[in-house]
Amino acid sequence: MGIQQTLAALSDPTRRQILNMLKSGRRSAGEIANAFPISGAAVSRHLSVLKQADLVRDAREGKFIYYEVNLSVLQELLAWLQDF
Repeated sequence: MGIQQTLAALSDPTRRQILNMLKSGRRSAGEIANAFPISGAAVSRHLSVLKQADLVRDAREGKFIYYEVNLSVLQELLAWLQDF
């Protein structure tokens, strides 16, 4: 993914909060949704944007979907920023 898409995904405070939640380990979509005072559909949209930017990965286990941070994209972003 491009840096522009990554930065656009990171520009939203809710998405940054989701990433902060996931840095301690994977969480189910329900666990993530329960942590926010917004609709489940809104959380789902935020997760979709993070996934499209390749900042999170998801895995289905039974009827649950678990999300985790994709550190390689963040490492690429940090490497790019360090050039400055």
